[in-house]
Amino acid sequence: MEDLEKQRLTEDSSREKNWKRWGPYLSDRQWGTVREDYSPDGTCWDYFPHDHARSRAYRWGEDGLLGICDREGRLCFAPVLWNGQDPILKERLFGLGNGEGNHGEDVKEMYFHLDSTPTHSYMKALYKYPQRAYPYAQLVEENRRRGKQDREYEITDTGVFDDDRYFDIYVEYAKAGPDDLLIRITACNRGPEDWTLHLLPTVWFRNTWSWGRSGEGYWARPVISRDRSGFWLAHESLGNFHFAVERKTELLFTENETNAERLFGLQDPEHHAKDAFENYIIHGRKDAVNPEQTGTKAAPYYRLDVPARGEVQLRFRLSSTDIAPEQPFDSGFDETFAARIAEADAFYDTVLENKMSAGERLIARQAYAGLLWSRQFYHFAVRDWLE
Repeated sequence: MEDLEKQRLTEDSSREKNWKRWGPYLSDRQWGTVREDYSPDGTCWDYFPHDHARSRAYRWGEDGLLGICDREGRLCFAPVLWNGQDPILKERLFGLGNGEGNHGEDVKEMYFHLDSTPTHSYMKALYKYPQRAYPYAQLVEENRRRGKQDREYEITDTGVFDDDRYFDIYVEYAKAGPDDLLIRITACNRGPEDWTLHLLPTVWFRNTWSWGRSGEGYWARPVISRDRSGFWLAHESLGNFHFAVERKTELLFTENETNAERLFGLQDPEHHAKDAFENYIIHGRKDAVNPEQTGTKAAPYYRLDVPARGEVQLRFRLSSTDIAPEQPFDSGFDETFAARIAEADAFYDTVLENKMSAGERLIARQAYAGLLWSRQFYHFAVRDWLE
């Protein structure tokens, strides 16, 4: 068993099997980066702030919570959350811009990369989501008030996690094959009361069709449509994929396009925009999503009543249509997870020194996970970017 992950590494390096085609390459935060700066004076923080991210289509990458994508960033997956209190959906990491904090740029979130093999045959990560309203304004205002000699004001200082009123959101991935990804999302209510968690496991295509160019990296508009057990996803370069949904629920569709009306006050020809799910769920705008059930961004929408100190788990599967199984959630699903976890344990038994204590091995393994989860797709066509 200890040789199976090494065997996958050998198959990948020899181009026999593309085991690294899918991984944690989705950025934790794309907004406010030089990649998404089209300003005349290079002020990326002001040009593309966090407030724009939910409504404005990126050009050079995408972002999401503990998500995955292919190695060219064409098709992305990440969970989206809402606690019933926040003014916006929790779709990506929030933080301070370079000029907002007393110690510069800083993400204000609680998230942890727990495990990963080098081929990402198994991955696990954790996001801690408060049940109280997320203190966006409080974090910005208090950090702005403090001087450089003061310590940073962190999310744990706000009291938002007091009394254990939060969810632990565990996201796990296991590969049954290079183009067959099994997904488990487990929501654990750590608080003393039952709480409703709104969960949207979202798939979407990076926008490569709106920039007026042709050639590699500027493919035609792909499409996501409904099928009997989830979504059909078709992309000119990537090929066709199926996203299987185990627990039936409402399916939402929109386009990964900028909401020009919200951001710039312009008449919006793309009525079904990137922020449609937020408008539909939080603001009750039923016309925000596409009733034709097609688009370039889609998600099943779950309202999960999670009991106090209890948990709920959901399962999904993203597979190439060439190999998509007829029964995506049969006994083989959990068996694959168990096998990949065992193989990950065996692999790290060969990597970590035997003289390390159990605690030291845990620290080292999570450190490796942090390195491996930090691999990111970085699309940087210099000539196009400069022009």
